[in-house]
Amino acid sequence: MRTILLWSEEPQPYIEAAKRAGLGDGVEFVIVPPRENPPDEVLARAEGMLGWRPPAGLAERAPNLKWIQSLTGGCEQWLASPDLPKHVPLCCARGTHRVQMTEHILAMLFVVSKDVPGIVRDQGERRWRRRVNPVLAGTTLGILGLGAIGSSVAEKAAALDMRVIGTKRSPIPMDGVAKVYGPDGIDTVLSESDHVLLLLPSTSSTRGIMDAKRLARMKPGAVLLNFGRGDLVVDADLVEAVRRGTIAGAVLDVYRTEPLPADHPFWTTDGILVLPHVGGLHPGRDAIVAELFVDNLRRSLTGEPLREVVDPARGY
Repeated sequence: MRTILLWSEEPQPYIEAAKRAGLGDGVEFVIVPPRENPPDEVLARAEGMLGWRPPAGLAERAPNLKWIQSLTGGCEQWLASPDLPKHVPLCCARGTHRVQMTEHILAMLFVVSKDVPGIVRDQGERRWRRRVNPVLAGTTLGILGLGAIGSSVAEKAAALDMRVIGTKRSPIPMDGVAKVYGPDGIDTVLSESDHVLLLLPSTSSTRGIMDAKRLARMKPGAVLLNFGRGDLVVDADLVEAVRRGTIAGAVLDVYRTEPLPADHPFWTTDGILVLPHVGGLHPGRDAIVAELFVDNLRRSLTGEPLREVVDPARGY
């Protein structure tokens, strides 16, 4: 009997997906809510684990652990923890947020280009003010991080007649992208884009990448959208850039500290739209991640290579 720990608030989609895949026999699923520390006896026999982060003392308490499935695409909280067993493969949920993230990003492109916040404010004040809004067609969207989500956004943005450029660790041609640059092309992307979308992971080379110097390379009328990681942006530099008109504004869905503190200047800076980290949320999110989890469960049972294994050296 193989023991798999489900350290999750919503374990049923994972159990049901395993049963549909014919993996119910010979597998014992142990459910522990995330607010509780898994018991020693469960961790001692667990061969697989699903969770948001490593439980306290995981490295010492789980000697039989052979693989971990994270519920998130970004795994910096795992990699930074001393509780993560260094020899155990960590699989992220890369690609499982592709649909909902793409839709949220497209929604925000329309929100800022059509000044939807201004229209909503006018309604609250019963003020009739017509606007002549620019179109997205013909504008340039720059995407820093052309991974699974970035490629999906690029495809749909291109269908809206936007010109898409961006960066990728390995700069190979991509559908819907006019030009793919390597990391050394970031400044070029910033200078040519009307909208800049951040989808980079949090690594030693990307943290604080959007500082005053980089923000100054953007067009004065450009908008920054961060749906990647909160620490990609230097908060004070972004607030200053928007207040001074260095850039037109920003849409933020991720932050260095979450929930965003009530006294943070992002809340009160005109031109900055604060979203409460909703980009990856979806009513069927766990069912989507469950498909990846079950595939990795099957692979672990048959000795096949796991999917979406995190490279600690890269940080993703």
